[in-house]
Amino acid sequence: MKHLGYILVLFLCSCGQGKKYHDERTNEVDAVPAKLRTILEYQEKTNEEFKDPETSPLPDRFRKDFEGLDFFPADTTYVVTARFERTPNAKPFRMPTTTDRTSWEVVYGVAYFLLNGTEHQLEVYKSLELPSAAGNEEYLFLPFMDLTNGEETYGGGRYLNLKIPEGNTLVIDFNRAYNPYCVYNKKYSCPLVPRQNFMNTKVMAGVKQFSLD
Repeated sequence: MKHLGYILVLFLCSCGQGKKYHDERTNEVDAVPAKLRTILEYQEKTNEEFKDPETSPLPDRFRKDFEGLDFFPADTTYVVTARFERTPNAKPFRMPTTTDRTSWEVVYGVAYFLLNGTEHQLEVYKSLELPSAAGNEEYLFLPFMDLTNGEETYGGGRYLNLKIPEGNTLVIDFNRAYNPYCVYNKKYSCPLVPRQNFMNTKVMAGVKQFSLD
């Protein structure tokens, strides 16, 4: 994974009759704006999860040589605030997956937002199959496709995990877009992105294409 570089700043100051040059390195964490720092911390955390045998989707033979996922550069322009319209009358449906299994979902709402100068709308889903453990009741699922699929990113689209907002707006950070786990391991069954969640633009944020070769 590539990180942002930071410049070593040389300060010139006067001390008595002479001049001294002091090398002062900025604190890298503090120097990064808060929004960018949040994105970079997410990338670091994700890589740690992929290295951990308890949380990694990678088979053991690939995880031992894993160095990090390839992310697009952190970009706050891909953090959008969407108008979120709930769909309380939506009927549950079976979402197809990469296997014979289907995922029992319901359209919880529709997100409307502007990205790359174009208006977009995406359906946001709530799973009816998640265990009723603490926190799962707030979980929302946003699968999407865009013009990077099959080139810079996985051809089948990517996912985002969201939480139910308190109001009628929803913050969507595409820097957190991740690949379905079946990209890394065929033992996983992954929901297919519905056709209506295709975005006619390039989402140059989040995880890039991955190959086990």
